[in-house]
Amino acid sequence: MDPGLPDLTGTVALVTGAGGGIGAGIAGRFAAAGAAVVVHHLTSAERAEAVVAGIVADGGRAVAARADVTDPDQCAALAGVAVKWFGRLDTVVAAAGVQPVAALAGMGVEEWRAVVDTNLTGTFATVQAAAEVMAGGSITLVASIEGRRSARGHAHYAASKAGVLMLARSAALEYGPAGIRVNSVSPGLVHRDGLDEAWPDGVDAWRRSAPLGRLGEPSDVGDACVFLASPMARWITGHDLVVDGGMAVAPSW
Repeated sequence: MDPGLPDLTGTVALVTGAGGGIGAGIAGRFAAAGAAVVVHHLTSAERAEAVVAGIVADGGRAVAARADVTDPDQCAALAGVAVKWFGRLDTVVAAAGVQPVAALAGMGVEEWRAVVDTNLTGTFATVQAAAEVMAGGSITLVASIEGRRSARGHAHYAASKAGVLMLARSAALEYGPAGIRVNSVSPGLVHRDGLDEAWPDGVDAWRRSAPLGRLGEPSDVGDACVFLASPMARWITGHDLVVDGGMAVAPSW
């Protein structure tokens, strides 16, 4: 366990989209806080198993599970994995998502649907399925700063993440009486392998503009999610926690 994290020993977390990137970082931080973790993936079985192996090697408990989050039945089965393996489900982080780049002019409806179905409909189905088996607890939806700030080529992505923000608030309202807190986390630009080479101008511009002068790391997002799932956030629901190194306050002129 990481002594710098809240103690989540005895709890069970489900992290969707945990086969790589931000999701893997979130899963790792929950394990470091003492939680047992269901590591969800759709197509990245090898990476999900690597995340599980890393958690187990560090003395934690984890299992990989595949599901298409756009299918409500598969989401229900995914929530059932947590109950089957660990006996309960206490917290969920819905991090599964896609982020393609495409100009709005000429964008096909199938391109639009592919993003909205995964990022928004998939998150809706995850929340609904998880809440059915949870006896109180915490659900955190991974949104984005683009849910409030547009970017060229990201009309479908930004729209889906704006929907996630309002879904979190609506779910907080409706599931609060059941003792389930629902929040969102909005990351800024988070480092991944190859990003500097693929988008050098954008990365440099981010570093120059962000008050903290760096990109985020998956663990930065993971720690925010662990906090929201912990007793330290027991009176926080319907909130969006922006994790962007201060970019939200950087002047745009």
